Amino acid sequence: MTDSYESPFCTRYASKEMQYIFSADKKFTTWRRLWVALARAEMKLGLPVTQEQVDELEANIENIDYAVAAEREKQVRHDVMAHVYAYGKVCPKAKGIIHLGATSCYVGDNTDIIIMRDALQVVRRKLINVIEQLSKFADKYKAMPCLAYTHLQPAQLTTVGKRATLWINELLMDLDEIEYRIANLKLLGSKGTTGTQASFMELFHGDSEKVKQLEKMIAEEMGFDDVVPVSGQTYSRKIDSQIVATLGGFAQSAMKFANDLRILQNFKEMEEPFEKNQIGSSAMPYKRNPMRCERITALARYLMIDTLNPAFTAGTQWFERTLDDSANKRISVAEGFLAADSILNILLNVTSDLVVYPKVIRQRVMRELPFMASENIMMSAVMKGGDRQELHEKIRKYSIEAGKKVKEEGLENDLIDRILKDEDFKISVEEMEAILKPESFTGRSEEQVTEFINSCVKPVLEKNKDILDETAELSV
Repeated sequence: MTDSYESPFCTRYASKEMQYIFSADKKFTTWRRLWVALARAEMKLGLPVTQEQVDELEANIENIDYAVAAEREKQVRHDVMAHVYAYGKVCPKAKGIIHLGATSCYVGDNTDIIIMRDALQVVRRKLINVIEQLSKFADKYKAMPCLAYTHLQPAQLTTVGKRATLWINELLMDLDEIEYRIANLKLLGSKGTTGTQASFMELFHGDSEKVKQLEKMIAEEMGFDDVVPVSGQTYSRKIDSQIVATLGGFAQSAMKFANDLRILQNFKEMEEPFEKNQIGSSAMPYKRNPMRCERITALARYLMIDTLNPAFTAGTQWFERTLDDSANKRISVAEGFLAADSILNILLNVTSDLVVYPKVIRQRVMRELPFMASENIMMSAVMKGGDRQELHEKIRKYSIEAGKKVKEEGLENDLIDRILKDEDFKISVEEMEAILKPESFTGRSEEQVTEFINSCVKPVLEKNKDILDETAELSV
């Protein structure tokens, strides 16, 4: 226990991997890598920077004295200059050229882009593994008939596997968005105080080509193809908004899955995995609560609301920059990713071992199927010479009477018994059993699952087979 607040993302939900991406070590070593890249590019382009100075900077990337930086920041009230000072203390030969020509956003904003890229890669990897697990489930249960619902009322049948494709399809949409964001991320580059690159033009004596080459070299060293074409002092805060909105879109899909499974668990058709020693309720020992899916719903709600933070920040940036973004973005962006990671960890756990109860599913289907099969029953009777209009009216009345028995008296649906007893329908028990075969009422569900997996899922999995089979252990 501690005597100060600890984020539940760090103590309960998010992975160590994602926590590291947003850690001080990741942030400040990236600052130093950017200073190395800047110095190296400036040296190659003819500025008075030596190889010895670049080597010294590179050798001390991880040699960060946080106490020195913190003490310096108290004095100067500037985090970047505090770390320039701390870096210079361990790099005396290079001290004079650290941050040459740059503004604070050179390290701050470029690091933010690098961190978001790395975090998106983690989200992407875990999401693909969730998709793989759900696709195996969909394929396994592609032919099992189950009740479908519109308005949460029983509707025409679908299959357990077909329903799973609806979850997968939305996750594939999220994957497309995530991959688009990764592919289109660009560094800020070295744009200067108001984005005009005036300081670098001065350093390079008005040589525009060298100023542009400087950015290109830095981008390549940091693993990017390009820098943003224009900017003020910062990269556009719309980038933060777009990325967190993408995470929010994933949260919508996760919540949809979790809510569906919570309802199915109430129906006793499906369940999230229930561990051997898990306690469902402190008061009711028999309970098996969908606690993991409830947690997905809770975290997804947080993440969807979090998308508003970067949106308002993007809309309130004045001219070339204001500083009302910094305090907000360092919380909202980081916690947006921690929330997404937390949700993915739970999804990986839940989708690895979904529980299905075929007999309950069949029982629920057979209770409703007589109503859904009424048209098929009527057509069969018409083919034997019955009057379509008269038969329709009889089925309508029998359905109302059977519905009353179910709803008002709590009895089983006896619609089929009523029809079998009516000689006008001329249908035998054997013929009725053939009509009431649930597999006949699922349309193209089984085919749709196979086609969807083959055309939409397998290409993604094949392209990413080196990152499959990931699992997640939950802390709680």
